[in-house]
Amino acid sequence: MLTGLFDNSGHPSLLIGSETADDAAVYALDDEQAIISTTDFFMPVVDDPYDFGRIAAANAISDVYAMGGTPMMALAILGWPVNTLPAELAREVLRGGRDVCREAGIPLAGGHSIDAPEPIFGLSVNGRVKISQIKRNNGAKAGDRLYLTKPLGIGVLSTAIKKGLCKPEHEQVVLETMCQLNRAGATFAAIDGVHAMTDVTGFGLLGHLLEMCNGSRLNAVVYRDAVPLLPDVDRYIEAGCAPGGSMRNYESYRSQLPEMSERDIKVFLDPQTSGGLLIAVSPESELALITAARDQGISVEAIGTFEASGTPEMGVTLK
Repeated sequence: MLTGLFDNSGHPSLLIGSETADDAAVYALDDEQAIISTTDFFMPVVDDPYDFGRIAAANAISDVYAMGGTPMMALAILGWPVNTLPAELAREVLRGGRDVCREAGIPLAGGHSIDAPEPIFGLSVNGRVKISQIKRNNGAKAGDRLYLTKPLGIGVLSTAIKKGLCKPEHEQVVLETMCQLNRAGATFAAIDGVHAMTDVTGFGLLGHLLEMCNGSRLNAVVYRDAVPLLPDVDRYIEAGCAPGGSMRNYESYRSQLPEMSERDIKVFLDPQTSGGLLIAVSPESELALITAARDQGISVEAIGTFEASGTPEMGVTLK
């Protein structure tokens, strides 16, 4: 759909547009500072309207963090079926979004709403970043280590919730995971050895990793057993709780992927809502990354490496 639509060659201050499937657009203000701009919205992923607002807001703000930036301001995007759902529920959605914006230290400064057949909510977010600290998804180097900040399985457990099969304690874990801000991205960006960063969302771990590989002209190796998972992911997959998006992701990327079991497809291509940061870091800076994550109160797990490619084709290997 996007092919040929965006020609930004006449805008030299636009440092990052749509060309490399990055997380946000970046526009230079001067030689040192830039503005990050992004938007994201979707239909409800949970029944509680307040939690839906929180998740959608955390997901939208994440793109600023993934570029190494600090959010400044957000505007709400709201679609609401005014004739079928009470306005009080829409207010709860907005309250959830506002509270996450407050947690991120930014105002929810306004927005736009429409009458829509289904509820839709998200944010348009602006942030700031030092140009020297912009973290694109295409800057990985051969030998870099690959780190992940949140466990996989959000799509699987969200499907289990919709089917009424998710244990209450697991429902709380996945909710907390989706609402956790990726604010550590701004701290990671200040580490010289962090060469590339993105967040894991709708294309799953391997889909977003392949975007990093393609942009960086590298292959990647992922160590299957090192990837953190939410509780009982395999049991929920066996119960039929994998979302259809995992198989669609596999069909989209299969030419660059190895032969995979159905289980691995449903884990490593599971669409994540407000997933974690995926980080390429030099071996010399691993300790700095781990220390920064600990100081931010989050975990970060080493899950693989980047390798030079001996062919024009990029790909991912699971070991």
